[in-house]
Amino acid sequence: MTAWQIILLFSSALLGGLSVFLFKGNNHKLLKLVLSFSGAYLFGITVLHLIPDAYHGNDNLVGVFILVGFLFQILMEQFSDGIEHGHIHTHNHGHVVFPLGIMISLCLHAFLEGMPIAEGHQKQLIFGIALHHIPAAFALGSVLLGNGQSRNKTIFYITLFAVMAPAGYYFSTALSNGDIGNLQQYFNRIMGVVIGIFLHISTTILFESSADHKFNLRKLVAVLLGVGIALAGFLL
Repeated sequence: MTAWQIILLFSSALLGGLSVFLFKGNNHKLLKLVLSFSGAYLFGITVLHLIPDAYHGNDNLVGVFILVGFLFQILMEQFSDGIEHGHIHTHNHGHVVFPLGIMISLCLHAFLEGMPIAEGHQKQLIFGIALHHIPAAFALGSVLLGNGQSRNKTIFYITLFAVMAPAGYYFSTALSNGDIGNLQQYFNRIMGVVIGIFLHISTTILFESSADHKFNLRKLVAVLLGVGIALAGFLL
């Protein structure tokens, strides 16, 4: 992965989180459209690229680890309050509360999302993950501020979140090259966990209802565009 791709992956999350200081209120229609597009794009990339590659080594247990990843994401969301989907929930009752569970689960989520980039899918995944992290980082910043964190601490934790995906990429690169013990032989299974997480995140974004439970043409267009670009990259 080139330097500009690493910068893009880092800066999208950082700027998405810092934008919380510029926008007020909870009605962020543009962020919702970005989330819909990125969810559809990640779903397309997962089905067209990641799943076939994970089964390329003829490991019949990969499917089990995909299920593990899917269930693991459900577990993480019990602590993250669905921030991965751009949901914003604050629980400040007049005192400072650091959302430790949200921070840990979201950083782990971003770290795992960065791992598939090392397997030759930079062009397909880098933009999808970068777009996906914009609303997630914005939601994280909103939660931190809403729970009484100072401006400087909020910036620090957003920066920490932004570092996680590039860190996952470097860890995955070392893993696939055999630089970390003998874990390389289990790489497809680890990718199975990541695939399960991607499937849960993307399908949740795609199938959750709109706030007014009405047909949303803009969201449909964003979803079709995301799937279409993923399919075009696969065919071309």
